[in-house]
Amino acid sequence: MLIGEVARRSGVSSRMLRHYESLGLVRPSGRTGSGYREYSGEDIRRIFHIESLRSLGLSLREIGRALDDPGFTASALVGDLVRQTRERIAAETELLTRLRRIDAAEPTGWEDVLQVVALLQALGSKSADARQRAALSAADEVPVPVEALVEAALSETEPNVAGALRWALARSGDGGTALLAEGLGSPVAAVRERAVQSLAEMPGDEATAQLRVALTNPDVVVRGYAALALGTRGVAETVPTLIDMIVEGRNDTDAADALSVLASDSATADQIATALVDRLAHDTAEAPARGRLTQALAGIPGTRASRALVELSHDGERAVALTATYLLRLRDGR
Repeated sequence: MLIGEVARRSGVSSRMLRHYESLGLVRPSGRTGSGYREYSGEDIRRIFHIESLRSLGLSLREIGRALDDPGFTASALVGDLVRQTRERIAAETELLTRLRRIDAAEPTGWEDVLQVVALLQALGSKSADARQRAALSAADEVPVPVEALVEAALSETEPNVAGALRWALARSGDGGTALLAEGLGSPVAAVRERAVQSLAEMPGDEATAQLRVALTNPDVVVRGYAALALGTRGVAETVPTLIDMIVEGRNDTDAADALSVLASDSATADQIATALVDRLAHDTAEAPARGRLTQALAGIPGTRASRALVELSHDGERAVALTATYLLRLRDGR
């Protein structure tokens, strides 16, 4: 079969077939009387083998080794291809993410593009100072895409930088709320904690709704942060969780402060006082917990809390009785 016919049947151009021949990949088995290349059936099978290996991403040099070296290991070759392909996909995915984020910033000129690139690079810097400066400038210069801010906030371990990122997110609008909510489902506890802390500083009804969802999260730490944030927003359904935190000694002072915020009207204050007294009655074996519950009554106004303190001033547990007596004196002195 002559080269033109081979080209038509194989889909490989005559020029490429000559290139293969120059590299020693394919050698026509013979020549016609006029000197034209003549390919045998075996030559054509080799051409198809070459094209098949090219489709896997092999270089022509690698193809030559694969076809001619008896010691060449196919499994090792495929393993290398898998690794190289994964690395290439990861690099392309990273580039696509960066381009999407630049596009989301809606730059109007190359100067804006360069500023966004610089801020994105700073957010990924190994320097905590550089990351913090990028977070603080995100809201005042060319805005950093909220997706990048969320990613940085969920991975940040330096407290000062994390605080700056949460501040930037709070000023970025509602766009980050849903992304942060996704972080609540992370398998990594630290990421879940950063997500709920960031949500706690986000303003608006959407953030409040996501915090309500977080109040039922299986992670007790997430539930605690959600309860503290919702308590300061006046969400009464947080009371049981806040009291649990006081009993367990987890951020109990903050939980007591949140209860005092919720006790802004007499009806709610009496309900909270009743709930605290009920827990006091059921936690008689835990002296430290009873002490913390008694102290929590200090921030609850109203007659129900006052009556509870009077009763507790005669409690059989000396520490509880002394705490209640002291708190009553403070109330009387107001």
